[in-house]
This record gives sequence, structure tokens and C-alpha cells, in this order.
Amino acid sequence: MGYDWFTELLQQHGYDYLVTAHHLDDSAETFLINFTRGTGIEGLLGIPEQNGFIIRPLLPFTRAEIEAYAKKNNIAWREDSSNASDKYLRNMLRHHILPVLKELNPSFGDSFTNTIDHLKQAQSLAADAASLVYNQVVTKTGNQERISITKLLEYDNYKAYLFNWLHQYNFTAWTDVYDLVHAQPGKFVLSDSHRILKDRDVLILECLKVSDDSMIQIDGVGAYTTDSIDLQLDIVQDMGADVPKNTVFIDYEKIKFPLFVRRWREGDSFCPLGMNGLRKKVSKFFKDEKMSLSDKENTWLLATDNEIIWIMGRRADDRFKITTQTTQILKIEVK
Repeated sequence: MGYDWFTELLQQHGYDYLVTAHHLDDSAETFLINFTRGTGIEGLLGIPEQNGFIIRPLLPFTRAEIEAYAKKNNIAWREDSSNASDKYLRNMLRHHILPVLKELNPSFGDSFTNTIDHLKQAQSLAADAASLVYNQVVTKTGNQERISITKLLEYDNYKAYLFNWLHQYNFTAWTDVYDLVHAQPGKFVLSDSHRILKDRDVLILECLKVSDDSMIQIDGVGAYTTDSIDLQLDIVQDMGADVPKNTVFIDYEKIKFPLFVRRWREGDSFCPLGMNGLRKKVSKFFKDEKMSLSDKENTWLLATDNEIIWIMGRRADDRFKITTQTTQILKIEVK
């Protein structure tokens, strides 16, 4: 059921909640639908009492109880005509399966409620265990979550932990996700919002996002800030004792503005600092550095129209280095 229209009404009129008439039979039908399709504990919990601004105060009561109360108090209600058709799975269960279950167990409503309570407790226990294991197995680096495969495989039920951590990211191909643990590096599985990638001894989870900053133009010294990167360019007198990875010093007179910050492209090449002018493909450099697919995609290059000046955070180009003939030093720092 879509709630977009209700969301608009709440916003327009300043309401806090939407109250629906879902009842215990609806919750049992949801349980059976998810059960027949295959699901985890969460799918067997039926309909939640509250989901954000949506509240369902009639969930403890069966349809028969609600109808009896309405008739006794002369309360009219409207019946959706689609409820009579067996075209929909929910209606098939409502008309043919639930009546049999109620005939087999006249206290089916109470039994179902007790089962849901037990499942909620089991889910709570599972969530607590998954949280403890998560802290031992997963590390966060920037926008990535890195799952240690070695530590993960210490648990016989590692698939349950993966499902617990990843189901919120819209993955559906669970067999493929589980197989990544033993797959070749570079294999990955996509959801509509995330990717999980096998990289040697880790699984890397990250959000799929499209950046508008596919190329950033640098017109001179100063600060350049976008959602993706933050740069500072200054003319300095010397390089200092230590050069951090996020900083490069180049001969100001060897470049010509504008410069460009962009992602790498197939066929890119440069002359790595320290290799005496020998040219190397960027893809080969990435391979030699044992960079994962994710690392490659998240690496920026500083370039002119035709030449790469710096693989940012990794290696500068030898042709733009500081020499004894340098008169002006350009410092470029990635904030």
C-alpha cells in the first residue's frame, strides 16, 4: 500500500499521525504471505503497530470482533469491492486458508498473537547478537563498511549475520551475497541503493551515488569546495620536512591553468615520480598498488587537458616535481 498521498495530506494540514484500521486478521495474512514466499524473522512479525507516522490501534482485534462491535453500536462501515475477489493472494488466504486454521484452532487469534510476541523476542535477541558481532567484524572507513571475512567465518551462522546487517540496504539476491565470501576478488552484488564488493579478505559495503562533480575546474590559487572534494592551492616558500599523502608540491611554472580534478579514465597514463620519466598506465598503477574496484572508483586525478599531474593521495607525476631550478612552489592540499 502506498502512503504518498496520505503523507501529503499530513503535511498540508499539519497532522501528526495517520490511523489505519488494520486488524489481527490482516496481520495473520501478512504473516502467511511472507511465510509462503520465504522470509526471515522480521517478515514473520506481521504488521507493526506503528511505522513512523502510521499507527494501527485495531491490530489486537480480529475482524469478527470489530464487526460485532460495529453492529452492536450501529456503526456503519464501507467494504472495498476488491476484497471479494480471489484474484489477489491476500484474498485467497483470507477466504480459504484462515478459515481452515480457525476451524482447526478456535483460539487461533490468541495463538497467533502469542507466536508474534515470541518472534519479537527472538528478533530482539538476534539483533543484540548481531550488534555484538558487528562491532568485532566490521570497521567503518569513510563511506564504506568493511567486513572482515576471516573474522566473519569464525561464526558458523555467518549468513544470518550478513542478512541482519545488509537487508536494510535493499539486497534481494541473498545466495549471491553469501557466495561473495568465497568468490574471487572483484566480484560484487548490487541492490538499487548499495553495492557489496569482495576485495581480498574483506567485503566492502558502500552506497551507490552519482556525483555531479564529475569534473572540477581549477582556475588558479585559492580554495575549491564541492560536495565531493575540498581543495586548497597556495604559493609557498618551501615544502617543509614531511609531505603528507593528502598534499603535493609542484613547480608552478610547469603548469598552465585551468587544471581539472576528475575521475580516472581507461587509457590514462602518467610518469610516476621516481621512475625517471617512464610512462605507466594508471590502470597498471592501480593494479600494482593492489587497489580494489571501490578504491579505483573513488580516486581523483589532478590533470591538465592532456597530462596527469597527481593521482591524488597516491603518486605525483615526475614531470611536475620541484627541482633546484624551481622558483615558485605550488602547494595543493586535499582537505
